[in-house]
Amino acid sequence: MDVSLATIVLWAVPVVFAITLHEAAHGYVARQFGDQTAWMLGRVTLNPLKHIDPIGTIAVPGFLIAMAKLTGGPLFIFGWAKPVPVNFGNLRNPKRDMFWVAGAGPLANFIMALGWAFLLRGAISGGSLGSDGVYEMARAGVQVNLMLMALNLLPILPLDGGRLAVSLLPRAAAATYARMEPYGFMIVILLLATGILGELMLPLLRAGEYLIGLFVGL
Repeated sequence: MDVSLATIVLWAVPVVFAITLHEAAHGYVARQFGDQTAWMLGRVTLNPLKHIDPIGTIAVPGFLIAMAKLTGGPLFIFGWAKPVPVNFGNLRNPKRDMFWVAGAGPLANFIMALGWAFLLRGAISGGSLGSDGVYEMARAGVQVNLMLMALNLLPILPLDGGRLAVSLLPRAAAATYARMEPYGFMIVILLLATGILGELMLPLLRAGEYLIGLFVGL
């Protein structure tokens, strides 16, 4: 299957906004709970240029999309933006408020997936927005956002799910769990290389698809 320029563009828009709005959501919620760090650095913005990491936002997702299209294999999106700086010590209640700051990113991805799903319903043949291009972009938007939501909800630091776990665990257990953070990225890469990462994400993906089905009727 050829990877055309049109395909790259149709997938690039959802990928860039899925990753960058995820990060902006963290900064916005952190500001609501007392940490102004991201706001002062200009990171609470919808401008993707403020969040794009050339490798994590463009090269890695682009490579994975191209490989899936070329080989006809399953699509798996893995990527990242420039992390939004959050000083948890500035939050009014650091341990409690960490839950809301961390959860903001995956929630933003779910809301975006929902929005793309409504567009997808309108773009299906016979719909009010019937168009192959709109259909492809909307389908990509749903898939990409659900994948990033599921990935970030895994309880592995420094992923958002790890932050959620630290927020919910008793203080002693949370402190012990937090010591795993320096090894988190290596754990994610190992799980990705062995194919286990996709299996761990599957229940979260299915839950997201089920909820979108309830809201949108797809």
